[in-house]
Amino acid sequence: MRTRRGVCYREMDMCTDNKVVKRRGDFSGDNVVCCRKRQRLAPEFAGKSDFFDALPDDLVICILSKLSSSAGCPSDFINVLLTCKRFSGLGLHSLVLSRASSKSLAVRAKNWSESAHRFLKLCADAGNVEACYTLGMIRFYCLQNRVSGASLMAKAAISSHAPALYSLAVIQFNGSVGSKNDKDLRAGVALCARAAFLGHIDALRELGHCLQDGYGVRQNVAEGRRFLVQANARELAAVLSSASSAVSSRSWLTWNPHQHHRHVTGSGCPLLSDFGCNVPAPEAHPASRFLADWFLARGGVPGPGLRLCSHAGCGRPEMRRHEFRRCSVCGIVNYCSRACQALDWKLRHKAACAPVERWLVDDGDANGEGAVAGAAAEDDVIVAS
Repeated sequence: MRTRRGVCYREMDMCTDNKVVKRRGDFSGDNVVCCRKRQRLAPEFAGKSDFFDALPDDLVICILSKLSSSAGCPSDFINVLLTCKRFSGLGLHSLVLSRASSKSLAVRAKNWSESAHRFLKLCADAGNVEACYTLGMIRFYCLQNRVSGASLMAKAAISSHAPALYSLAVIQFNGSVGSKNDKDLRAGVALCARAAFLGHIDALRELGHCLQDGYGVRQNVAEGRRFLVQANARELAAVLSSASSAVSSRSWLTWNPHQHHRHVTGSGCPLLSDFGCNVPAPEAHPASRFLADWFLARGGVPGPGLRLCSHAGCGRPEMRRHEFRRCSVCGIVNYCSRACQALDWKLRHKAACAPVERWLVDDGDANGEGAVAGAAAEDDVIVAS
């Protein structure tokens, strides 16, 4: 080693772990050759073993499983894997990946890469139903791999994953896997009923509107209204159980019998606002946020002649032209399902919808199932003529 004045120290020996390691330096010319230096231990820890290395792998895997299931974002889990080689190896254990929460798998569209794809694939292969659903939605709608995406969502649906059941129901209602003739309304109602049985709010709304309209099932207005009321009750219960809204609960949990006569243009809950409750809008699933951000970065157009669902919390695109239903009043907005239409009507579109004397329908399906009533909230239905 040289000092600032050019004086060279002589070669010195270092004793580490009872082994002699000699450092050599050849400073003649530009070539520098040195041996790899081993980490030196403090005198008080010399000769003592590391307690972390003595921990059994089962205990470390259990701790990592708890971490992956409670992580608030992907970085919380990834940063732990980058801590050391042992964490990096045990963090990819099937038990750890199978318990990863939806928030730890919430990859952003702008950060999508092949490594993120492989990570979701590892979690899906480990049996994580959230990873199966998220990766299935991404492959089906974003990567245009319908077969693989539908199979992953079906794998999650077999494990009674409610969002996957509802997404498959939407696919059956719209015939997204093929042409318009591939719609299977009875299969969509069956999948929607299973998701509603598991407490999925959008599935409850969709099933309620199907029963009221006789869409894919025998018409039963009273039963359909019961499902809509149950969806409202579950939505209210979800907000009450949320810790984030507990502080401001007094601001919205007030009764005003005349509040339902005004238009709701704020960020309150679209359906419960009719009953005087200014409940925050439900949080969208990470997969839906990924779809919305993915197509927003591409100009909001999924393809030539294709449209996105007008409900901001959905993000589903059309897989073929004129797949979604239009509003029968203004003809401007379109929705992938009746549940998205009911949510967007009370949340945003009710104040903006205005009757138009004449608007073009390219495929001529405004008189049938291709049109959605502009005010199809519960029993306030305007049927297109």
